[in-house]
Amino acid sequence: MQMPLQITFKNMDSSPAVEARIQAKAAKLERFFNRIMRCHVVVEAPHRHQRQGELYRVAIDITVPGGEIAVDREHRKDHSHEDVYVAIRDAFDAAARQLEDHARRTRGDVKSHAEQMSGKIVRMFPDYGFIETSDGQEVYFHRNSVIGDGYDLLAPGREVRLVIAEGESLHGSQATTVEPTGGHRRSAGDQ
Repeated sequence: MQMPLQITFKNMDSSPAVEARIQAKAAKLERFFNRIMRCHVVVEAPHRHQRQGELYRVAIDITVPGGEIAVDREHRKDHSHEDVYVAIRDAFDAAARQLEDHARRTRGDVKSHAEQMSGKIVRMFPDYGFIETSDGQEVYFHRNSVIGDGYDLLAPGREVRLVIAEGESLHGSQATTVEPTGGHRRSAGDQ
């Protein structure tokens, strides 16, 4: 393992077996993101006078380029955490998921949120319709993409904000989110 690892025990003596488990789990984290700069693990035992039914708490603080990842595993209702090894496993599983997410963001694999556009309803059918965007594009939308119960309030000429999905549906471009705005503006075909 190349990253500096620090292990702290609270309310308990250090244990070579627990340290070995933490070192093995920490080494596996580098598979998810290989530029970890530091990893600090805190294992906290229940207070000595309340051993029965008390749960171990495992906190992991990982420093990576551009930020920190923090995991704090204390499940008050998860009695499996009466076992320190289960608490360690669950904390490192959560850390691995966060590292994977960080790696995807770093590589640019995570989709950025699409920019909202504006448009107006041009045609309506019982469960779907079409919007003309401000740049002249015609976009399909389904009633399920309309925020709230607003589908029944839509009519041709109504202004909306929309988010267009990446890729296309069978009907061409498709809106993933449609939000009614402003009032009804009649088009020449409505008169």
